[in-house]
Amino acid sequence: MEASCINYKDTGFFSQTVIDYLEDKPELRPFYSYRPDIDGFQQILKDEKVTADRKILAEVLTIQYEPISTLNIRNSKLVHDNISLLKESNTYTITTGHQLNIFAGPLYFIYKIVTAIKLARQLKEAFPDKNFVPVYWMASEDHDFAEINYTNIGGKKVHWWYEATGATGRINPDTMRQALNQYKGVLGLEHHAAELAEIVEKAYSGFDKLADATRYLVNALFGQYGLVIIDADDHRLKQQFAHIIEQDIIEENSFKNISATNEELVKLGVHIQVNPREINFFYLADGLRERIVFEDDQYKVLNTEISFSKEELILEIKNYPERFSPNVVMRPLYQEYILPNIAYIGGGAEVVYWLELKSNFDHYKVDLPVLILRNSGLVISKRAAAKIQRMELDSCDLFKSTDAIKNDWIKKHSEHQLSLQGELKDFQLLFEKIKKVSSKVDQTLVPATAAVQARLEHAINNLEKKLIRAEKQHYQTRLEQIDHVRAELFPKDSLQERTENFGLFYVKWGQEFIEQLIKHFEPLDFKFTVLTEK
Repeated sequence: MEASCINYKDTGFFSQTVIDYLEDKPELRPFYSYRPDIDGFQQILKDEKVTADRKILAEVLTIQYEPISTLNIRNSKLVHDNISLLKESNTYTITTGHQLNIFAGPLYFIYKIVTAIKLARQLKEAFPDKNFVPVYWMASEDHDFAEINYTNIGGKKVHWWYEATGATGRINPDTMRQALNQYKGVLGLEHHAAELAEIVEKAYSGFDKLADATRYLVNALFGQYGLVIIDADDHRLKQQFAHIIEQDIIEENSFKNISATNEELVKLGVHIQVNPREINFFYLADGLRERIVFEDDQYKVLNTEISFSKEELILEIKNYPERFSPNVVMRPLYQEYILPNIAYIGGGAEVVYWLELKSNFDHYKVDLPVLILRNSGLVISKRAAAKIQRMELDSCDLFKSTDAIKNDWIKKHSEHQLSLQGELKDFQLLFEKIKKVSSKVDQTLVPATAAVQARLEHAINNLEKKLIRAEKQHYQTRLEQIDHVRAELFPKDSLQERTENFGLFYVKWGQEFIEQLIKHFEPLDFKFTVLTEK
């Protein structure tokens, strides 16, 4: 594949806050600790205070890999070597996280992990006396099943029809047969289809927990690069965090800290991604994940009969910390507490919501990691690339709206003058003279003159649009190609990575697709990558 890059700002798909963060706008600096560059990593490695119990972490991970260790998993040695490295004081993790989307969800699921793998490699080159382990944090405790029970592939929506409750990682995927058959049907029979079909079949029919199925699938794709996959729904991991669970539920510190930060971010025009609750933990059991609220001097679990006095709550946390599940604002703190982590890789919305968390991290004396915007990509097939070349378009053009691309193309290729902007400027100069004449006669005529000017400018702009529409009729066949290319590369007018599953790309190129992503993604360049098939 050939790679070209575009500034995120020029794509029109990323928020101003993300752009400001990447461009190091001074007003955002109080909301993070380190810049996302080599200097930032040098500083965090100098400052890092690891709270993780490395021995317990390695033991838990080893146990979690046992269900797939007995199967024929390629290159699992590197994974286990990395788990062992986590016991060493000079080893750090580079973490990304995501929900357990079936079949790996949209492409950006894959891109997050690739970014982590590539960044770990680059940091090893920059700091050879340290080790860096890429980690995928499975959001196994998340209970929003509707967000993970489908994927879009080849224009088809593959849906897992099932009514699920509680933590998604604990769901048994034995009801996925219809979705599994449909997905394999879309993969077809050519190239690497059989290989991927075998992976997903083993994943979703060979395990009784979605977390284990997801670990198998992701490990099959990324185990050979040493990616370590963690499921933090674990008693021993939660035990380390128990004192913070207790403190935060009783004192409501995260609510106070993050609410105050959000007020400051709002003043800067930042769109707030998440708002804290007074209590930012759920009560977790099989088939159950419900909010904890404080009412009538009792800690109550919503939609259940479960409740605790303060003393009972403290005892419950001490004995069963795994029953307390952090929500979106406390999960990052839990993650950073149990991992020797120095970087978190997330999408644009994730980076913004991490900016809301620094004061809470400071309160609990936990280091906020370097925040890295994951790599984004657009994959263009050879067929689509040929159409784009024939239309004399470039990569930047593709990110405009379909109408804008067509209008620009028409103006460029038409034999007729279609733009009236030059005439409009002459017209505006003329009206400036008319305004001066009017003001000399009667100052009250100036607004009336301006109103006439506005009406006529509107008429000229409408006339230009009609000229372009008329000319489009002469180029209808060529312009339909723009429709087809845009629909293929930007499904539903969204980025390809936010909609399309990786499956058909893997069918076409196999593991080489992952290799090409790792080769061309540059985590610290912060550019949108366009990959074109040669």
